[in-house]
Amino acid sequence: MLGIGGSEARTFLQNLISNDVRRLAPDMALYALLLTPQGKYLHDFFLAEHADLEAGTTLVLDVERDRAADLLRRLTLYKLRADVVLADLSDRYTVGAIVGAANLQLGNSGGAAQALGGGVVFADPRVVRLGARFILPRSHVAGVAAELGLRLGEESAYEALRLQEGVPDSSRDLAVERSFPLEAALDELHAIDYGKGCYVGQELTARTHYRGTVRKRLMPVHIAGTTPASGTPVMFGTIEAGEMRSSQGDVGMALLRLDTLDEARAAKGVLRAGDATIVPQPPEWLARTLPTVDAIRKQ
Repeated sequence: MLGIGGSEARTFLQNLISNDVRRLAPDMALYALLLTPQGKYLHDFFLAEHADLEAGTTLVLDVERDRAADLLRRLTLYKLRADVVLADLSDRYTVGAIVGAANLQLGNSGGAAQALGGGVVFADPRVVRLGARFILPRSHVAGVAAELGLRLGEESAYEALRLQEGVPDSSRDLAVERSFPLEAALDELHAIDYGKGCYVGQELTARTHYRGTVRKRLMPVHIAGTTPASGTPVMFGTIEAGEMRSSQGDVGMALLRLDTLDEARAAKGVLRAGDATIVPQPPEWLARTLPTVDAIRKQ
């Protein structure tokens, strides 16, 4: 987890990331991306307001844990002489998810936020069915859990929910410096604001959106057979149709070519990855965006 402060913190982020920082408020958190100048994926993260006076920061980033240092390094390169404070807060704070968060009264609005236990909690801005996320001082987690009547769940249960909802898990599903955000429908997951103006990678991202030139999609798949490893090619006969990404048991994520899906649907053919049969199972939010996907879902 990272913290950002200083008088130019918001302007600094506004010029870099894919979402509109002007929407960020104590009652609204955001999901956003840092891209390469060519519009390819580097990092995704949640952004919320929370002041840490000790670190001199006012905004917090819930970022992929194993790659937080890389994001901090990249932000530092962009900082130059701006009045911006960057800090690694992972030693003092912890982040997590709360599934079934009705008692938090966040409503059905993705990103709705409120202060909680010396930190902040917010409805997942991507898909509301994923529940809420929290950023709390490590010493306060047990007390907050007791106050709200929460119990520690199995990570595998959340993983299954994430996969079913078709939500990427950072670099497990998005190839760093290779993936384009629209291939994972990250705009439909509210990571991109097309009206905010310039940011790193904005030109190609906007052009792809307005021209409708996405040729691949990351989507959930049902796996019948041995769960294939990440990177296993997905085949339609002798044609490579895509590639497996993260998975658990009989559900996974795969990046699939839309033209090959059209061919497979027309021929009532079978997709395979290793020894397993792969059946696309896109959630409703994704099926609505692509007629091809919607047709597959209804088969």
